[in-house]
Amino acid sequence: MMINGERVPFTNEKNILDVVRKAGIDLPTLCYYSELSVYGACRMCIVEDHRGSIHASCSTPPKNGMEIWTNTPTLQKHRRTLLRLLLASHCRECTTCSKNGNCKLQDLSKRFGIDEVRFDKSEKAFKDEYKIDDSSPSITRNPNKCIHCGDCVRMCSETQNVGAIDFALRGYNLMVCPAFDMPLAETECVNCGQCSAVCPTGAIIIKNDVPAVWKAIHDKKKRVVAQVAPAVRVALGEAFGMKEGENVMPLIVAAMRKIGFDEVYDTSFAADLTVIEETNEFLHKLENGNDLPLFTSCCPAWVKYVENKHPELMSQVSTCKSPQQMFGSLMKAYWKESNPEDDRETVVVSVMPCTAKKAEAGREELKTDGISDVDIVLTTEGLADMIYESGIVFKDLEPEAMDMPFGMYSGAGLIFGVSGGVTEAVIRKVIQDKSHTSINNIKFCGARGLEGTKEFELPLEDGETVLKIAVVSGLGNAEKLIQKIKSKEAFYHFVEVMACPGGCIAGAGQPFGLTDKKKLRAKALYASDKQTQLRHADENPMISSLYEGILKDRSHELLHVHYHK
Repeated sequence: MMINGERVPFTNEKNILDVVRKAGIDLPTLCYYSELSVYGACRMCIVEDHRGSIHASCSTPPKNGMEIWTNTPTLQKHRRTLLRLLLASHCRECTTCSKNGNCKLQDLSKRFGIDEVRFDKSEKAFKDEYKIDDSSPSITRNPNKCIHCGDCVRMCSETQNVGAIDFALRGYNLMVCPAFDMPLAETECVNCGQCSAVCPTGAIIIKNDVPAVWKAIHDKKKRVVAQVAPAVRVALGEAFGMKEGENVMPLIVAAMRKIGFDEVYDTSFAADLTVIEETNEFLHKLENGNDLPLFTSCCPAWVKYVENKHPELMSQVSTCKSPQQMFGSLMKAYWKESNPEDDRETVVVSVMPCTAKKAEAGREELKTDGISDVDIVLTTEGLADMIYESGIVFKDLEPEAMDMPFGMYSGAGLIFGVSGGVTEAVIRKVIQDKSHTSINNIKFCGARGLEGTKEFELPLEDGETVLKIAVVSGLGNAEKLIQKIKSKEAFYHFVEVMACPGGCIAGAGQPFGLTDKKKLRAKALYASDKQTQLRHADENPMISSLYEGILKDRSHELLHVHYHK
């Protein structure tokens, strides 16, 4: 192709946009994501050919010998007009918007020099301000900031197979909302937050729990204990201009202590507990041959999806609490038992890559005597906001270690942050019990990789058992697998499901990233796993101590859950 007078070779690029970007030109888009279907709504990515015809580059395949220009006077005028029209009907409270500084509409307006809006809002637009939907425990919808790009609709229906939101009405009245404009909390929304991850404006944002954390920290009658999920360490640095995928856990600990947290622990510790409990549950089901496959239960969005769409499968979902909830229930029980003279209230704050964890923490089944085991859930970006607000220069911090006794963890718990990590951790325990296979060979079993669906077999050295395993990320892929199981097209002993494509490293609470960024985060987690001295969950001496102590007669009470219908 000829792009702006220069020859550019192309091979398997599916559209002109990919070829243009390959040539080092950043064409603007508001509705295009390579991991979603092509919608072509915003028309910002238009190009002009040698005949003066205009094409949407996202939906036009490249052709040999094609000549196009990307920045002609016609295109410049067209883009500026589109932006002005969008801004004319858009809520302009930019300074108080949570997406301020991270809004694609704002970025493009600045890029194309939009310093005034020539089209005023009509009287109808002023009268028809939409109500903000704050019903969900995880996300907030503000239709007044929606630009009808359709990114959230396609993510919810295509990738997640939930369909909680869609386009409604027509023409001037067009809007994106749940059916009959119901509150989001009354729909089949699973709180995965992937709609907010792809939203280019502030139309769908993550619930902000930062004020609640500050209030707890400043309350002298409360002990504020934090847990940090494995995936957070390989994403938080991006918010402060650090290398993508860099492991910044020691800096996170230092920053959280400066902020005022009393103790800082790693959720990987609780993930070690999950490995042991889930492996025991799996081996028990395997011996009895009942209710197989066993589905993992670490992802609350997946649990909610099963409740909504496949309640008949709930008996096959592991009864293990997620690592977040195991940590919360264990921490509160531990402090009550070991420090009875300390009358401060223990407040457990989770720092998670996931928005569904906010909804999980509020579930009735995960409360003890009416009090939530996890009190507040921050996302990765929420913690970044707290660090920024505190004036801490993150990159200049001196690294610090976790607190004890729950600061020790194995590599098995650490890799929970990536799709296939739970499976590999369980396999390590199964292999340890049933075989003598080297742990270094397990990484080639088929659990690793960012593919949406991974299926493989694992022969045990008893010569009789071949485990059939599937690893799925993205609820749309999970639905396809469920249909294969129901039709008896496939059988599995163990199935891991994560709602977010790629696993927790791509959670909606993380700085947004497509496949290349996910790969770097996964690589960093596996590198950290390899560098840990402990590779199996039950090698963690603190775990053994707990099973001999507080968990001796209470492991099921503190570590398992049975969801109500």
